[in-house]
Formats: sequence, structure tokens, C-alpha cells
Amino acid sequence: MVTLLLLAAAAGPLPALGVVALTAAAGSALAGTRLSRLAAGPPRPAVRDGDTRAAARRRAARPRRVAALLDAAVVAAGLTAAVLPLADDAQRTTAAVTGLAVVAVLFGAGLAVLANPPQPPVRVRLRRAADAAGPGAGLALAAWLLLPRDSVGAPARLAAAVALGVLSVCALTALTGPHRSSGVARCRGGAALTLTGLVVLATLTAGTLPDRAGLLAVPPLVGGVLLTAAGARRALRPELDPPPRSTAVWPRVVVPAVAVVAATAWWLRSGLAPDPTAVLLALAVVPPLVLRELLRPRRRPDGGRAPAPLGGAARPGGAAADESAVPPAPPSDRAVGSGPTGDRTALLRALAVLRDVPPPSGALLVVDLHAPSVDVAEQLAGPDLAAEVVRRVRAVLGPGDLVADVTHTGLAVATDVGPMLAYALGTRLVAALTQPYQVPGAAVRLQVSIGLAETGGTAPEDVLRQADLARRRAVQLGRDRVEWYDAYLEEQLVRRLDLERELPGAVARGELDLVFQPILGLADRVPVGAEALLRWRSPVLGTVLPAELLPVAEDLDVVGELGCWVLDRACRQLANWTDSGRELWMAINVTVWELTAPDFVPRTAAVLDAYGLAPDRLVVEVAEPRVAAELPTVVARLAGLRSLGVRTALDDFRAEHASLAQLRRLPIDLLKVGPELVNRGTDASGPLIDVVVSVGDRLGLEIVVEELESEDQVAGAQRAGCRYGQGFALARPATAERVEAYFEEFPYASR
Repeated sequence: MVTLLLLAAAAGPLPALGVVALTAAAGSALAGTRLSRLAAGPPRPAVRDGDTRAAARRRAARPRRVAALLDAAVVAAGLTAAVLPLADDAQRTTAAVTGLAVVAVLFGAGLAVLANPPQPPVRVRLRRAADAAGPGAGLALAAWLLLPRDSVGAPARLAAAVALGVLSVCALTALTGPHRSSGVARCRGGAALTLTGLVVLATLTAGTLPDRAGLLAVPPLVGGVLLTAAGARRALRPELDPPPRSTAVWPRVVVPAVAVVAATAWWLRSGLAPDPTAVLLALAVVPPLVLRELLRPRRRPDGGRAPAPLGGAARPGGAAADESAVPPAPPSDRAVGSGPTGDRTALLRALAVLRDVPPPSGALLVVDLHAPSVDVAEQLAGPDLAAEVVRRVRAVLGPGDLVADVTHTGLAVATDVGPMLAYALGTRLVAALTQPYQVPGAAVRLQVSIGLAETGGTAPEDVLRQADLARRRAVQLGRDRVEWYDAYLEEQLVRRLDLERELPGAVARGELDLVFQPILGLADRVPVGAEALLRWRSPVLGTVLPAELLPVAEDLDVVGELGCWVLDRACRQLANWTDSGRELWMAINVTVWELTAPDFVPRTAAVLDAYGLAPDRLVVEVAEPRVAAELPTVVARLAGLRSLGVRTALDDFRAEHASLAQLRRLPIDLLKVGPELVNRGTDASGPLIDVVVSVGDRLGLEIVVEELESEDQVAGAQRAGCRYGQGFALARPATAERVEAYFEEFPYASR
């Protein structure tokens, strides 16, 4: 509607001042209604510890006072614009200036009550002023060039130009800062825009200009009052504010530059003579730039920015660090060295400074040290070994990097270099900290795990959390390494933590389940057996497969519990099928850890006896890639199973030279291979499965090809002489009931 009225007034049918009055009154009425609801609402409780009753009442009534003051300012702005068409030509300027003054006072009072942040250090305030003065001078120059020079006197024109420059840069700063989505920033930006529109109205009404010039005041005036109302609700409920973001630098540079270029082009096109005031305003841009460079954070010798002092620092770009109000804490006793040191508070302050460096830069490294014994861990907590650790760290870092003590077994390093240089720094730290340490009576070596996270555009607490997640990943992958944080890593770690939390007690809660995949004879496609596959039906995490489940079970030392459950349920199901007259075998998978347990063979014999099963109906499979580490014990256990009559199988056979060499030592009956051995290679030697089948025939092994997913693979396995197969191309894994229904399609078959 506002756009249509502006177009109509610009085309000529409607009077411009009437459109200004109508749009401003409508916008103010809408914004005033929203603010009135906030002002008329019940007081919000905001009692704090130590408050007196009177102080609590004042704090609870504060939102209503803020809303009332902003409501009055918005209504006054609308009334100012509305009375201009009704006033005489001689009185319009007085009415506009009076309304401007009233609105400015009301906005100032409301914003003062709304937010009263602690004052940052003097250096921060000077930096803010320098950052704002340059764009402000440029916008004032653009206003001076565009404002009418004949109908408005030079003093009034200069005052209006300076006011427009100040208000415009205030709005720009509020709406591009790290808290630009917060309610307070929106209220400040809305107030600045509203006052900008009123300044334009007051200036234009002072001269003899065409009415259509007043339309320039409509966008900032209407947009300002609506933005104020929109920000008030969020400002009175800070919990709705989103987290801080990096400063939007480009609008602060582009908007003043475009305004100056456009105003200068219009000035030159008009053929006007050079103006001394314009020259002075142009020269006024230079001192803020010089002051800004003088206040720039210290630079390290290699060209990178050093973190600001721990007691409080300015963000490059004119904003103070979020943690600048936090009082500085004394350095930790354990964080010793020649460079900057500190604790968690100091670290968060340094990260807040690095977050908004344009362009965003910097990184955090969380260093964790792992002692080989309890005695060494106790010495690591003492002063001597801890001092040597930090001495080595300081020898690697630059003079501006911050070392902070934030963990019980390590430290954190905040650096302002880019991510690649930070990763290189992490590798140098690993090399330095893993060198042997001299302790009483011996030389010990510590293991090091380092997590790295970038600081640009991220809240300090989030950076610290991300770096710690990366550190945990480094621990899981074997230590003595640097791991880089990314979103996928966080998903993996969170998933891992969820698994570790939910897995204990899963057996007792009845959350485990077995599915069965039939094993078929390739010659006649008749089922001869089934493989039991474990599934964890977690009500929290969904269905978890063994590939994800078993590593967590090993770390939690519950593999034995899961293995006992699988053996019992698989044998129970096999007994049910045997009682119904089916002669099938049941294959179960065991880990090397389970197989090498001393009681595995007698426990298996006890389960078979409990269900009255013939031992040769059970097949115990162990994965080949993990056998080599415990080969003698594995051989002994497999031999013990075969002495019972239980058949054994080697799963996931890779057909490598080492695998073929150890195959002769393993007492097994079946060899399970993947489909990759069936696929024909690029040379003329044919598929590798021919070699495996030949070796199997010589050793008396039956070959089972698993994971067959196409008829071509099935045909290839059959041509090679493989007797058995399993996979989606033959039968999919299913519950016991579905597998029984599948078996009904075939006559009873023996092994």
C-alpha cells in the first residue's frame, strides 16, 4: 500500500505531503498498536537474588516503561508527519523541528532504559568512534551534496547533513553488527531510521522545493517505526535473541561509498562549482582512517594479528568483544611461560576478539595429554612436568598466541593464524610434546591428542565445544594426531555418545533382535542354512547395525554379554526349525575377543546341550582381517570347537598373499568370500575366485560367496564351482517368521 501511494504521489495525482502524512500516520498507528499491547501487558517477574521488594517491582515494571516510551516516540513521529499538511508554510519548519526534538528525547529515554551495557575499555570506544566516523563523514558529504542549496540556508543545510550522516551510520552499525538480529539492535536501527526521516522532512519544509521531494522521507520514517515495534518484543525477551554472528562488513563499506559516488555524480552533472564545505567534509574522512590504523590490534612479526590483551579488547570493525564486561582473571598457576597465559575467561575473551576479525580468522587448539601410568599422571599434575609441557608449547607458539589452562590433563591454545597454519602448528605441538620427558628414575613419553576448530563467525563457547569434540575424535583414532572439527564429525561424536549412553542394559531391556539371511545351494537354489544377524532395536536411536554397534560394545566391554545372547537365541531358533523337521545349519558371527575368551568353547557346548542340537548344525564365523593379531589363540579355540563337532568358518576372506599363507594354519570348514572376487578383472586371467576355489578344494573347504546382489554375480560364483551363496539376489535378511514362510516354498533339504 505504501509503495502504491508513493508511485501515485510521484506521478502527480496525489499531493506529496498528504501521502507523507497518510503513510507515516498509518505506519505509526500499526507500530503504536503493537507497542501499546506490550505497555499494557502484566509486569514480568524478574526477581534476582538480593533484591529488595521495591527493586524487584521496578525491575518487573521495566518492560512496560520501555514499551510506553517507544510507543510515545512512534506516535509522536506519526503526528509530526500528519500535522505538516495542515500547518501554514511558515509554521511547517517549526512543527517539524519540534516534533523531531520530542521524538529524539522519547527514543533516547526508551533506549536508555532498554539497554544499559557496561562501558568497554577506552581503546574499544575510540576504535568504535573511528570506525563510525569515516562512513559517517561520507554519508554527511552525500547529504550535503544532495540537499537543496538555494532554498535552505548553509547553517541549516550543514546541520541537517551532519545529523543525517550520524543517524545513517548509527542505523547501519546497529543493523550490521554481530547482534543485528537482537531486539535491542532492531530498536536502535528503527529509532535512527525514524529520526532520519524526520530530519529530511524538517530540512525540506524549510525551503521552497516541489512537494514531491518530501516523499524521500517516507521509506526511513515508515520503515523505522515498524522496525522499532518489531524489535521491542524481542528486546523485552532476550531469550528469543539468536546467537551472535560475524559482523557484516560489506554494507558498512558499500553503502557510504555508493552514496558519495552517486551524490558526486549528481553534483557534477548539475554543473555546480566546487564547494569548500564539501571539500572539508571529504577531508574529514581521513582522520578517522588514520586513527583506526593506530588503534588496530598488534601484529605479529609474521603478519598475523595477535590476540588482544586479556583485560579486555576491541573487535576489529568497531565492536567490543562480547566478553569485554567480564573482569580479567589472574593467570592459572599451571599455565606458565613467557607469552600470554590465562584461564577459561581469558580464553573466551580472546576467542571473542578473533571471531569478528575481518575477514574472520583464527583457530583454537585443545591439547590433551595422556600419561602411560598413574604415577606419571600424578607427576603431570605437579609443577615440574607441567612447567616443562608449557615450556615446550611456548617454544612452538608465536608471541601473540594465548595459552590457557582449561582442562585437567592438557591446555588450550588460541591463535590468530588461518586454519592451515593452525593445523601445521598442531602437528608441531604433537612433535614437541611427544618427545621423552625426564622423570625421577626414567624417561617417559606422553601421548598427545589435539582438536582444532576455527573461530571465525562462531560464539566462543561453541568454538571451545567444537575443538573438544575434535580432540575426542583424535583420542578415538589412536592419539598422537590432530583432528579438524567439521559438522559431520560432530554428528558422529554425538551419535557415538548416544550409543555409549543407551547400550548398557539393552539386553536386560529386551531391545536386541535377530534377523536371519538364508544360505542357498547355488546348484538348485534350495536353502541349506541361515546366518543370524544382530540388530539393536533402540527406542531412542532406531535400528543399529553390528558395524556401528560392535565397536561401541568393545569399548564398553559388553561384547561378551551380547555374544552370549546371540548364541542362545540363535540356537533356540535353530532348535525350533529342527523340531519342525528342517535340516538346516545356523551360522553366528563372533569377534576375536569373544573367540579367545577362555570359556567360549565350554559355553558353546553347554548351549548346544541345553537345546539338544547336533553340534554340526552350528557354524561359528570369525572375520579374517582381525585374526592375525591373536592367531595362536584363535587356532586353539577353533580346534576346540571342531573337537565338539561344531563347524567353523572364516568370514570376509580377502585372498591376499598373507591371507592365503595363514589359511593352512586355521582349522576351518567353510570359507566365506565377497562378491569382489567373483567380478572379472581387466586382465585375461579371469576372476580371482578361481584361485580361491582351487585352494579350497586342496584344503577341503566349502566356499560360500556372500553379498551377492545380482544374477551375474550368482552365475559367476556358480561357474567358478562355489557350492553355497547368500545375498540380496538370493534372499534378503528377515525376521524368523518371514524366513519360515520363505522356507515353506522349498521341500525339506539336508545339508
